[in-house]
Amino acid sequence: MTPGILRSLPQVSPVVPLAAEEAEQASVGLPSLFLLVLVGSLVPVIPTGALVSSAGVVAFHHSDPVVFTALVFAAASLAAFCGDLLLFALGRGGTRWLRRLREQAAPGAVRRAQRQLAERGTVVLVVSRLVPGGRIPVMLAALLTRMPVAAYARGCFPAALAWTATYQLIGLLGGALFPHPWQGVLAAVALALLFAAAPHLWRRGTAGDS
Repeated sequence: MTPGILRSLPQVSPVVPLAAEEAEQASVGLPSLFLLVLVGSLVPVIPTGALVSSAGVVAFHHSDPVVFTALVFAAASLAAFCGDLLLFALGRGGTRWLRRLREQAAPGAVRRAQRQLAERGTVVLVVSRLVPGGRIPVMLAALLTRMPVAAYARGCFPAALAWTATYQLIGLLGGALFPHPWQGVLAAVALALLFAAAPHLWRRGTAGDS
């Protein structure tokens, strides 16, 4: 073994355990991300937007950020799409799920969503996914108007892509602004929660002024 090769060993060897550790984290983290976003789409108790933003921070600090960012995007968007489509199918098939959706949406918001669906079609689904609190009223309006599952899926798929891209971009921004992943995660979670709460805070503020 030549001296040049011996000198190169200390530089190469740390990469191997790092790559193995990151591969192990990805094998656990990506399925967990998929499962949590899927469940959060069905039962709104998990802050899925903050979760995707946090994964975006981790992807930014990965040794191969481009590939890992693409994997995070694929896992989160597929989970959001499957979760929305499953919830829509459950709403069509059972009164219990339809009743739960009614409890989460104000009647006025549902009526507005019905008018928008009649005027603009499935493009409203994309906008509703990006507006915090807009997904359930539009889904309920689609159920009440008996929108076919195939038509809902055509609007739901780009909506899931746009939603994932938005929250992942928040995470990438947090990762770029801070040198340590935990700092970026905190910033991304705070931004994602603020983005989700902004419409509610705006409505409370305008109601107080009136």
